[in-house]
Amino acid sequence: MTIEWRYTVQKELGVLSLAGFLGAEAVDRFTGAVGWALARGTGPVVLDLTSLRGWSVGGQLAVADAARRLAAEGRRLELAAIPADGSLVPDGTQPPLVVHCDLPTALAAHEAGAEGQREWCSDEWPGTRRSTGVPPA
Repeated sequence: MTIEWRYTVQKELGVLSLAGFLGAEAVDRFTGAVGWALARGTGPVVLDLTSLRGWSVGGQLAVADAARRLAAEGRRLELAAIPADGSLVPDGTQPPLVVHCDLPTALAAHEAGAEGQREWCSDEWPGTRRSTGVPPA
């Protein structure tokens, strides 16, 4: 089982949304999605976990690694809607993570609206895609 992802960028904020289960077999795909976000944005990245069914320890470590990768580029990772078990345990080597209870709260914290958005997503991203003129990833 793998994950699907969608990356939306507006102004100085990126939102990387995940769907599925972030386990060992999905880590490479997640790492690639983080690379996509690094290449196409400049500000903080909110990792939207609203549609994530769960994550393994390996998935949690991949999130911690993503925080380090973003910090190395002068950007920060914030989390929105972590899985119900709330089991993300920082190991002390990663930058501090801001955790929002849900995506609307994270967007409100950044005063982010829908205008000027660009979006990319994996081929099987669930739901409706916005028409952005950009082909899916």
